[in-house]
Amino acid sequence: MTADGSALPSKVLIIGAGHAGGSAAALLRQYGHEGEIVLAGQENAPPYQRPPLSKAWLKGEAGLEDLLLRPESFYAEQDIVLRTGVTASAIDADARTVTFADGTVEPYDVLILATGSTARKLTIPGADRPNLLELRSLDDAERLKAVLAPGKRLAVVGGGYVGLEAAASARVLGAKAVVIERMDRVLARVASQPLSAFFTDLHRKHGVEILTGAEVAGFEDAGVRLADGTLIAADAVLVGVGAFACEALARTAGLTCENGVVVDETARTSDPNIYAIGDVTRRPIPVHGGVMHRLESVPNALEQAKQAASAIVGRAAPAPEVPWFWSDQYDVKLQIAGVPFDADRQLVRGDPAGGAFSVFHLSGDRIVAV
Repeated sequence: MTADGSALPSKVLIIGAGHAGGSAAALLRQYGHEGEIVLAGQENAPPYQRPPLSKAWLKGEAGLEDLLLRPESFYAEQDIVLRTGVTASAIDADARTVTFADGTVEPYDVLILATGSTARKLTIPGADRPNLLELRSLDDAERLKAVLAPGKRLAVVGGGYVGLEAAASARVLGAKAVVIERMDRVLARVASQPLSAFFTDLHRKHGVEILTGAEVAGFEDAGVRLADGTLIAADAVLVGVGAFACEALARTAGLTCENGVVVDETARTSDPNIYAIGDVTRRPIPVHGGVMHRLESVPNALEQAKQAASAIVGRAAPAPEVPWFWSDQYDVKLQIAGVPFDADRQLVRGDPAGGAFSVFHLSGDRIVAV
């Protein structure tokens, strides 16, 4: 709805054609929005799934058609204007317009920001070398795939999910892999110690070298130089050390931002005519008492797309969902429900050595994540 709730908006403009933006456009039509919808994204491809980039796509098990959220023909059939390869440069919230880098101006009644996140950059010597890669887009995945051949050696800086998934794919393709993590265990920022230990053992069994407590000092032609002087030889280096919310567009438009664009439970920002969804947002988590958090996951993108689309068409708000994440490495699937914000203890059920187990995170007598 418009800010005063008096009428359905005639035009919804969505900036960001990823999982969140593409889903919001489809849901608006599904929920009965009859006005104009414009979906604009920086990449040249229609909305596609990013999680397979580090797995099935790298291993050659999926093509572009497998990645697409919906067939390219869907957008024309649903009367959704899809603009690819365009960059939004400014929002005029008073005039309700968005200016693009090519000089075009799009007016809107309601704006949805789905600008996602961008890879955190290292500011150390050699960080601009051409053999340094990241994995945020289809183009990134193609560059990485080109160097994952038998006998090649990939160094992964950062022991998070994407880095470990890429290392697993490298081994499946016959390339060598070494993971360099500055903290004392992999997945330290996102998972419990039992999970870190399990995945460390899993990767080592598959021939991946895991280095923890290792500080990277710089990058050279031959590979990665550690702070202790050790050179880790590599044909290519994948840097995966986290991501920043792409909030600059929102911030310069005067929207409230704090490690992401701040939104409420309907995905509405501090401007009543602007919504934000997906990785770019800092949002309340109702099942965790409304604590504000920035989630980076496909389920979060879909949930917020439902919230925004429902609010815009005047539909009842969807029921709050439990945050959910997953990761596939080799033949192992990890699934996580909930976020252990205030967990004070853990219970392990099952047998980690056998590959089937659960870790329960408890706060008092409440299960907050598993």
